[in-house]
Amino acid sequence: MTTQTTPPLVSLTTLNKVFYADDVETHALEKITLNINEGEYLSISGPSGCGKSTLLSVLGLLDVPSGGKYELAGHDVTQLDKDERAKIRNEKIGFIFQAFNLISDLTVAENVALPLAYRGDLSKAEQKQLVQDALKRVDMSHRANHYPSQLSGGQQQRVAVARAIAGKPAIILADEPTGNLDSKNANAVMELLDTLHAGGATICMVTHDPRSASRADRIIEVFDGKIVSDRDVERQTAIAI
Repeated sequence: MTTQTTPPLVSLTTLNKVFYADDVETHALEKITLNINEGEYLSISGPSGCGKSTLLSVLGLLDVPSGGKYELAGHDVTQLDKDERAKIRNEKIGFIFQAFNLISDLTVAENVALPLAYRGDLSKAEQKQLVQDALKRVDMSHRANHYPSQLSGGQQQRVAVARAIAGKPAIILADEPTGNLDSKNANAVMELLDTLHAGGATICMVTHDPRSASRADRIIEVFDGKIVSDRDVERQTAIAI
């Protein structure tokens, strides 16, 4: 009997990223080889300056590698030009940022709809429905016509999550999603990510917080631009007596 194997959603092979400033070379990423499977919940941890945010930028097609290969959903995206990267980024990748990055003079619904406006494959009616569905999933439908300044930090991050998931991306990239939140709101956002993952979302999160990292199924640790640890998170199952 032949076992059918599914190719990884993300495949990085000996990926390098070098920054040049004057006569100085900074090797931000060195020989990164990493697979992320569909439906996986992965966290990337490590000290400041270790390369984890650079890795997330490359994964999100916000930056290009200096060497190696990057395949997303079976397609080589390593050598794409700026416009091609933008198209795939808008269709396949959802971003959640530490600073929320909401536009102050747009309503909640308009902020969530913004990335969809660049999707040529969606009608206005389809965009509106996707926005409504996304806001419902993060329990922010009742705030659709409010502005970011009228929301708490936790609510703003919920709107940012809605914006990330509205287009039904292949992968959600979260960069320190709880970094600007108090512990109560941070926990609420992490519970929301747990729910999205339980619903089938693929999530890759950069975090300094060990408690947030432990919510993932798999923890990658980066140091000096290299992956130094890749482990599954062990869950303790309570046994009823």
